[in-house]
Amino acid sequence: MAKPARPRAARTPKTAPATATPVVQSSDAIAAEDDAAFALRSLQQAHANNKRFEASDEELLKFYEQMVLIRRFEEKAGQLYGLGLIGGFCHLYIGQEAVAVGLQSALKEGHDSVITGYRDHGHMLAYGIDPKVIMAELTGRGAGISRGKGGSMHMFSTEHKFYGGHGIVGAQVPLGAGLAFAHKYRDDGGVCMAYFGDGASNQGQVYETFNMAALWKLPIVFVVENNGYAMGTAVKRGSAETHFYRRGTAFRIPGMDVNGMDVLEVRQAAEVALEYVRAGNGPVLMELNTYRYRGHSMSDPAKYRSREEVQEMRDKHDPIEGAKQELLKRGVTEDRIKDIDKKIRQQVAEAADFAESSPEPQAHELYTDVLVETY
Repeated sequence: MAKPARPRAARTPKTAPATATPVVQSSDAIAAEDDAAFALRSLQQAHANNKRFEASDEELLKFYEQMVLIRRFEEKAGQLYGLGLIGGFCHLYIGQEAVAVGLQSALKEGHDSVITGYRDHGHMLAYGIDPKVIMAELTGRGAGISRGKGGSMHMFSTEHKFYGGHGIVGAQVPLGAGLAFAHKYRDDGGVCMAYFGDGASNQGQVYETFNMAALWKLPIVFVVENNGYAMGTAVKRGSAETHFYRRGTAFRIPGMDVNGMDVLEVRQAAEVALEYVRAGNGPVLMELNTYRYRGHSMSDPAKYRSREEVQEMRDKHDPIEGAKQELLKRGVTEDRIKDIDKKIRQQVAEAADFAESSPEPQAHELYTDVLVETY
């Protein structure tokens, strides 16, 4: 039997100074605050209510094909790097394929803008850019998408509305706000998707951008690709708040927490976020929890984590294997999946051959694209 509550001793109310004005919050004000707080949670709730995109077999096959293309392309890039055909830094996207494919499949190619950091090959492939010109850029050839002068970290295509590829950590975030401002200024209905990592999330320029984007209701989706390690420091060692989707709360930006290893969950989250942004409500912050199988770059031995950890992610959470199992459950045959794999291997081999056989940039290219115009 529960004990009766002990009666509290009555407190003698303190007498307020004669000059003090009592602060009383009206029920309307409280309700307004509750509504605002609910609005910040509403997108996460909408995502939780319906987590996976109802893709047709053909749509899922397309997602699978794009993820396999990114995986095989990056594996080939790693081989070419080892052979000395790719110089400088090279950051591979292996393991994170579902993020770029799931999100960018919901964008309007050639209309919506995409900008990211230096781990950028996968985002370009997911946006339909020819693997040949990407591989040629990696190998510094004149046929590359930036004429061989950008390399792995600084690829660019105004035609495809892909604006880099940035080597300075976090620098792409305010630039993304500029792209979003251009969409709003032109009233063209476009959205900017700006990617950055868990390491860049702690930078001041990111929060300045959050503030401007929220203040001006810019059409931008901020995407934190949280692969757990920044360069080599585990998230919990470098961030006081490890739930990155909450980082926009102070700026009234709703957040979404998404499993970045499931392409169908990523795509469904993208649908929710883009509907909100395209309606003129301002920015959304999405945290995509993902994992990279390789080191930060090709020169990183990744000794800050165990082989067992990486293997467990490969065995239990691989985005490509997950999509494959989903296809098999739906009755798609092994032969059809093998045909896709074979086609992709051939496509990547052709891209590598194209890059290796293409000439290096001509000497006069040293003086092009240095300054667009005089200011």
